[in-house]
Amino acid sequence: VQLAESGGGLVQPGGSLTLSCIAFGTIVNDNAMGWYRQAPGKERELVAAITDKGSTTIGDSVKGRVTISRDNAKNTITLQMNSLKLEDTAVYYCNILQIEADWKAGNYWGKGTLVTVSS
Repeated sequence: VQLAESGGGLVQPGGSLTLSCIAFGTIVNDNAMGWYRQAPGKERELVAAITDKGSTTIGDSVKGRVTISRDNAKNTITLQMNSLKLEDTAVYYCNILQIEADWKAGNYWGKGTLVTVSS
């Protein structure tokens, strides 16, 4: 499985940004796709995730400011971020977690896309 992210860039505080991720390869049922981020000197943290059944979870630091959606037919997720803050600056990584043959846990990451919030 490979993941391709797009949509990062420079945005002013208070602005909005949309990130997209598409998964290529063998995608099995009962999986979860999501976005994580890592700022310099900090641990990677969950931004938002969504299962193929539509259940979502949103990280505490971005609650009320992000929306995650999914197109199962295209194996694509989209993250809409609003009211961006300086502290949202980070590399954002797409992830998919699925249970593969012989109960192997398939946990795959994209290369990351940089989001910089700055005036």
